[in-house]
Amino acid sequence: MSLTVDYYFAPQSPWSYLGHQRFADIAKAAGAKVNVLPVDLGGKVFPVSGGLPLGQRAPQRQAHRLVELKRFGEFLGQPINLQPKYFPVNGDDAAKLIIAVDLHDGSEAAMALTGAVLRAVWVDDRNIADAGDLAELLAALNLPARRLDEAQSQAVHERYESDTQEAIEAGVFGAPSYVIDGEIFWGQDRLDFVARRLARG
Repeated sequence: MSLTVDYYFAPQSPWSYLGHQRFADIAKAAGAKVNVLPVDLGGKVFPVSGGLPLGQRAPQRQAHRLVELKRFGEFLGQPINLQPKYFPVNGDDAAKLIIAVDLHDGSEAAMALTGAVLRAVWVDDRNIADAGDLAELLAALNLPARRLDEAQSQAVHERYESDTQEAIEAGVFGAPSYVIDGEIFWGQDRLDFVARRLARG
């Protein structure tokens, strides 16, 4: 029996970037359904889970984060800019745009846009808080420009809020998190476990 994965992430997360395509491939190979769930990590999840925004972390942790990002980027063969021009960046507008695409165009389109948004930050030095940059990402995927307006709708705002609350209630505390039947797999370095869990059905 195929399973459903609740895919919680932040559109500006480097770890979500490093894991996104591998996760998409794993889910597709397993025939799993993916619920695409961008959440307000820094504004809502961290305050109740003990997480700290990057700038508030101890210098040792900030330094080691860069070491780990470089290690994983090289190991996975994925390009990553450790000091992107537009980071830190507010991910709310990008998250809402992904939700609008999910609502109107389906999860496959939302996954494609998520990949483009993550790459925009960590490879292409794009500003995902800028409407012009987001419009260009939509156009590159042949998605309707009106999704930008729809992303500001009350329905999208309410879903962003409810998905974030559901993440908190599920015990999510970081991104990316993959939740299968209530079991949390936190971090792109846990994707081997996600694959095994999906293989069990």
